[in-house]
Amino acid sequence: MLGTRLCTMRKLPSLLDRTLTSGSSGSSVLPDMSEVRSRLRDIVGASTNWRDHVQAMQERKALHTLLAKRQEDLPPRRMKDSYLEVILPLGSQPEIREKYLNVHNSVRFGRILEDLDSLGVLICYTHTKQEMQPRSPLSIVTALVDKINLCKKIIYPDCDIKFTGNVSWVGKTSMEVKMHMLQLHDGDYSPVLDATFVMVARDPENKRPAFVNPLVPETPEEEEIIKQGELNKLKRIDFSTASLLKMAPTAEERNIIHDIFLNTLDTRQEGEGWRRTEVLLTNQSIVLDKASRTVSFRSRKLPPSSVWMEDAKLKGLQICHPQERNIFNRIFGGFLMRKAFELGWANACSYGGSRPFIVSVDDIMFQRPVEVGSLLLLSGQVCYTEKNYIQVRVHSEVYDADTREHQTTNIFHFTFISENEVPRVVPKTYGGKVHAVFRWEATLCCNHERNLTHSECCISVLSWKELSPEMAHRQVLGVLKTHSKTNPKPT
Repeated sequence: MLGTRLCTMRKLPSLLDRTLTSGSSGSSVLPDMSEVRSRLRDIVGASTNWRDHVQAMQERKALHTLLAKRQEDLPPRRMKDSYLEVILPLGSQPEIREKYLNVHNSVRFGRILEDLDSLGVLICYTHTKQEMQPRSPLSIVTALVDKINLCKKIIYPDCDIKFTGNVSWVGKTSMEVKMHMLQLHDGDYSPVLDATFVMVARDPENKRPAFVNPLVPETPEEEEIIKQGELNKLKRIDFSTASLLKMAPTAEERNIIHDIFLNTLDTRQEGEGWRRTEVLLTNQSIVLDKASRTVSFRSRKLPPSSVWMEDAKLKGLQICHPQERNIFNRIFGGFLMRKAFELGWANACSYGGSRPFIVSVDDIMFQRPVEVGSLLLLSGQVCYTEKNYIQVRVHSEVYDADTREHQTTNIFHFTFISENEVPRVVPKTYGGKVHAVFRWEATLCCNHERNLTHSECCISVLSWKELSPEMAHRQVLGVLKTHSKTNPKPT
């Protein structure tokens, strides 16, 4: 059982939330998720009938003339202009409860991912809304789920849920959205999760980038939020330019990889193999000099209480039907997240042997859209474990039956906590060792974060994912420098 909070969240509602709420319409009746999706269809002119989707997309081409030529031509917006509150009435409307219910009598987190995705898009359309335009010329889609941190293990299926959110940073054609989820208990809403999404705006045909309204702060707190959004942007740029395919591990990291290799090398069996060879050759009057003895690297041993990384996989297949399409007649990103999460959960469950609970979601990259009718292949891989924490990476790709080609569409990272301590996952290949190295480096940094709880440290460690060696070291040094100012290590 988890004894401490699983994430560091600001107390909700914060000063910013109270400020934003005061600038809202003041209506006592909040929209629900079905109204959110209905609004999205109205904004882009999407049809609920699959047969009409071609005509609807043709009609959107005429909206090209409404696009701004420069961002400066668009009126600036405030954070409270995009602030929305949405209710999920699981308690007050039991008829919708079954859609969200899982076998453990709690809420399906995959459904929450779908709702967050829809709400994030509507928040961005609210930010870019033009009063004289009934339909938006923008095609706003999810580019990245930066992070989702949970502070509750269980989401109850018989209590109302409230989502809040607003645009927190704006670039030229992209927007960062921060959302919060709260659940009603004893008359008060308590925080459940924080989420940060990045959305991009494109033209009516979803082919080229389009400008969005700039964001202006009104308070010092909002200025800090925008500064943090700019830092997040720079981090994403570094992330996209740093790749293991472009940069080799450092000398220190190569030593770590070599240590992992040596720890799994079965030298006893290799020695016996050499002796057998010596006997065989001696019978043929050929004697080996012991000084010339070579070791075969094929003989490997699994450390105690461990599982080979290659044995910690799970795969799935989805046929993408029209029912799962979004307002632009491609497969809904929330559906992709739900299916990836459910595979990741099953992967963690089969690996740990007990029920896992989601702790955080990080770095969901939407690399290309998934068309209706695609064959979607999902591959889950346990890539890091620590005590009862399990990190699962899910890779999704589409298969084209005509060309027989595979194309990556998404990469997902999920961190779970199991009810029991789990075996250590051990890499066997070079790629697996690189995964392990970066987790190991982050763990070193985590041990120095002395003002965080163990659970929070684990989340901090596991959220760094596919960093290049240079970026990993930079973040390690940055965290150590930050914490050493207020928490110097004892001599």
